[in-house]
Amino acid sequence: MVFLRCEAVRWVDDEPQPGLVEVRFTDAAHQQWTFIEKWPRFSGEDLHPDSSYPVEVGILCDILDSVSSSGTTDTVKISVTPWGVESLEGCVEFEVRADQLTTS
Repeated sequence: MVFLRCEAVRWVDDEPQPGLVEVRFTDAAHQQWTFIEKWPRFSGEDLHPDSSYPVEVGILCDILDSVSSSGTTDTVKISVTPWGVESLEGCVEFEVRADQLTTS
């Protein structure tokens, strides 16, 4: 399993249960993306209104393609559809730096 490293930056609301958090990451082109979803859709510790934000979390993703630069893989095209999340803009595919991905 591969996860995109992100940050939960704030608690949004207690409803719907079990609560919503705002999560952000910046892609390989330096564009910031925001998700507002139920907290269990992100890997990491349990989140609560009184958690100490920002908190590092992960989004389960599928690797769609590797983009090579000078013979090395610098960026990776991913999809965040495995857990059914999408950005506030409705996007589910992103190009990210390879070091933004983790397997834990």
